[in-house]
Amino acid sequence: MSHVKTNAMRILDSNNIKYSIITYDTKDKNIDGLSVAKKINRKPEEVFKTLVTQGNTGQLYVFIIPVAEELNLKKAARVSGEKKLDMIPVKDIPKYTGYVRGGCSPIGMKKPYPTFIHESAMQLDTIIVSGGKIGVQIELNPRDLQLITGAKIQKFIKLRE
Repeated sequence: MSHVKTNAMRILDSNNIKYSIITYDTKDKNIDGLSVAKKINRKPEEVFKTLVTQGNTGQLYVFIIPVAEELNLKKAARVSGEKKLDMIPVKDIPKYTGYVRGGCSPIGMKKPYPTFIHESAMQLDTIIVSGGKIGVQIELNPRDLQLITGAKIQKFIKLRE
């Protein structure tokens, strides 16, 4: 199956960063992270979602966290230096990132936003993030992701009780 190169893939290619493409069926419309992990037969700890938030200053921040976890907005605000953070409305994702919900890659957004990767990613050889299109994931080394996004490594999620 041939793949249309997404912006994220072109950026990785131009920086000679190795990655592999993983596709999944979207006919059932289940594109949330846990469904994707199940469809591609991977543990939820290996699959990461990209969340875009906005601080009270208006600045946007990107958080890359395991799909089974929830972003703790208070901790996220602290690491970003904001008093308060809110998730951006789903309808605004394309405007700010150039991507859509379910296909929002941390690589190749319209502008480089301050980005944070959850520390658990660094314990893995590879992690999986959106490839920039619904139905397409990219598997790559978390250090390469950190390099290409300029991300900081942080701890900022709610851990399940």
